[in-house]
Amino acid sequence: MAQTLPTTMRVPYLDLSAQHAPIKDELMGAIGAIIDKNAFVLGPGVDAFERRFAEFCGAKYCVAVNTGTAALHLALLAHGVGPGDEVITQADTFIATVAAIMYTGAKPILVDVTAPSYTIDVRAVEAAITPATKAILPVHLFGQPCDLDALRAIAKKYNLVLIEDASQAHGALYDGEKIGSRGTATFSFYPGKNLGACGEGGGVVTDDAAIADRLRLLRNHGSREKYRHDVLGFNFRLEGIQGAVLDVKTRYLDGWTAQRRRVAGAYDALLGAFERPALLPGTVSAYHIYPVLVKNRDAVRETLAGVGIETNVHYPIPCHLQPGYATLGYSAGSFPLSERIALEELSLPIFPEMTDAQVEYVALHLTRAVAS
Repeated sequence: MAQTLPTTMRVPYLDLSAQHAPIKDELMGAIGAIIDKNAFVLGPGVDAFERRFAEFCGAKYCVAVNTGTAALHLALLAHGVGPGDEVITQADTFIATVAAIMYTGAKPILVDVTAPSYTIDVRAVEAAITPATKAILPVHLFGQPCDLDALRAIAKKYNLVLIEDASQAHGALYDGEKIGSRGTATFSFYPGKNLGACGEGGGVVTDDAAIADRLRLLRNHGSREKYRHDVLGFNFRLEGIQGAVLDVKTRYLDGWTAQRRRVAGAYDALLGAFERPALLPGTVSAYHIYPVLVKNRDAVRETLAGVGIETNVHYPIPCHLQPGYATLGYSAGSFPLSERIALEELSLPIFPEMTDAQVEYVALHLTRAVAS
C-alpha cells in the first residue's frame, strides 16, 4: 500500500461522468444522427448495435429490448416457458430474475448459492428438478460466471432449457469464450451496468435463428408487418437513441473491462484477508461488482461514507424474503448462504477510471473500519 495518501478523498461508487467525458462528442454525434433520421424506435441505430453486440459476445444474433427485465421475460417466452412450468433459479439475485419467471405464468423454484464462488448450487439445481421443470435460469452474479459445463450437462440430461441471466456479466469469460457465445443469454443495459445506455435497455443473444425471430415478434406487439399481429406480444422495443448510444459504447467495452480487472487485481492484492467470492476454474469475471463480506456491514459502510467512500449493497433482502413474493412459500432459513450474503455483502467502488490511489484509499479505510 502506498506510504502517503490524502487525508481525505472522495471515491464514488461509480463515475459515469469520467466514462462519458472522453467519448461525449462521439455520443452526441450518434444521437444527432438518430434525430436527423427521426428513427426513434428501433431503426438503424438499434440494428447497428444488435450486430455489434452479437459480434462482441460471439453470438449470431442480438435482439435488443427496452429493459433487462424484458429481456429475461421474452427469453423465457421464446423458449416456450408458461403456466404450469417450473423454472429453477437462485435466491441471491436481483428481483427481476424471479419476477420475469412469474410474468410468464411459470413458478420460480429457488435454490441457494454455494461457497466459495457464491454462484448457483449445481447439486441443488438437480435435486430441485420435477416433472414440471421447464428451464434453468442461473445468474452470473457480480460479473463472475457460474458452472456452465455442469448446468449444460444437467439441462441436456433432463431435456431442459438453459437461459443465462448475464445482466452483470458483459465480457466475462468461461473457458475462453465470452458469456453469451453459446445458448441464450440476457443482458441489462441499465446506465450503471458495464455496458450502459443513457436510459433503460436490455438484450438477448442467441445462435438460434428461430428464437431470435420469436423475440423480435414478441417485442413488437406480436407484429412483423404494420397492423398485423400474429401473437400476443408486448411493447418492449428499444429506442433508437439508446441503440445508437450502446453502439458507440460497445466499441470501448473490452478496454473498460480490462480496466475493471486492473482495479479488481489491485483490490485482491490489498484485501487478501477479506472474504469474497472465488472465481471458478476457467472463468474470468467482468467485475461489475467487487463484493466483500464483512460483519457489522452497515456500520462499516457508514464509517466509509464518513471518509468520502461511497459503497453499495447487493442485495439487502433476498428474493424469498421480499414482502411481495411471500406467495412463493419460502421463509427465513430456507437459503442460509444467500441470507448471510444479504446481511454481510458490501460492494466496493469499482469503475474503469478508478485510480490506484483511490483503490489504496478504499482498502486502507475498509481495513481500519473492520478492525475498529
